[in-house]
Amino acid sequence: MRGPVFAIAALLVALPATAADTVYEIDPTHTFPSFEADHLGGLSVWRGKFNTSRGTVVLDKTAGSGRIEVVIDTGSIDYGLEAMNAEARGAGFFDTATWPEATYTGTLAGFDDGRPTRVDGELTLRGVTRPVTLEIRSFKCMPHPLHRRELCGADAFATIRRDEFGMSAGKDYGFDMSVDLRIQVEAVEVEPGTAKR
Repeated sequence: MRGPVFAIAALLVALPATAADTVYEIDPTHTFPSFEADHLGGLSVWRGKFNTSRGTVVLDKTAGSGRIEVVIDTGSIDYGLEAMNAEARGAGFFDTATWPEATYTGTLAGFDDGRPTRVDGELTLRGVTRPVTLEIRSFKCMPHPLHRRELCGADAFATIRRDEFGMSAGKDYGFDMSVDLRIQVEAVEVEPGTAKR
């Protein structure tokens, strides 16, 4: 059995925003939550990603506040090997027939010069909700070269335990249950008047 995982990255369910907030839509073509998981107690490290995610970020850089909600299609898991993908979708791991989506909601925090340095949030996976803090290792905003609206990007990291979400396959064989999440994300400012409230 192979060690699987998750990640976070993104479709925001309509978040309430104030006049000072800027709303950004996560770009699914530039956002791919990825992960690293142990195989056979340190024999090797398996890496994969989720190909489909969407979401929204609400950010007030001046006030140093913001929030995020993310939806990930767990069936889009991609190890680069279809046999592994099929096993990860099965009942022993993500059980995508029962739980087709994972969600992450959080508050942007630790602002430094208008840039958040972490997200304090919760991951819901297979119907289990646990606190997960994302470390934001880089964060940058700039004018989008095509859309003429602000584009923000970030690189985030967290470590979770998959057995806490009901995925303990391989534990009796010495698999390490820790999974590292490595998430790059880009989000484009939503045109005024088009954001959901």
